[in-house]
Amino acid sequence: MNAPLKLLIIDDSEEILTALTNFFTQKKYDVVSAANGLDGLKYIEAKDAYFDLIITDLVLPNISGVAIISIVKKKFPNTPVIAITGWGEHPESLAKEASADIVLEKPFKLPELEQLVEKLLKR
Repeated sequence: MNAPLKLLIIDDSEEILTALTNFFTQKKYDVVSAANGLDGLKYIEAKDAYFDLIITDLVLPNISGVAIISIVKKKFPNTPVIAITGWGEHPESLAKEASADIVLEKPFKLPELEQLVEKLLKR
């Protein structure tokens, strides 16, 4: 049996973080969650860090999601990143600049996010 795919989810909304963590854990993913950019960065910078996919909110305290995406793309160019945002058009262009693979606007449906995750992991 294959090891479960490992996801890192970063969101400062406890509600969203819990919902995403529970949802993907039930779907048999190995989920690591962080409530802010700084904690998320610690996971990414850890010595043996490896994630199959990263989901990050764009607007985070301490370190923005855009900064996280930039760092991930430098360190792990092949790791897909989904940026989620509850803010209009502006952060989207930022996320694209930071080269997020997909930008998803809140509110979204969990099955929709799951399909995007599966699509990116099949590449």
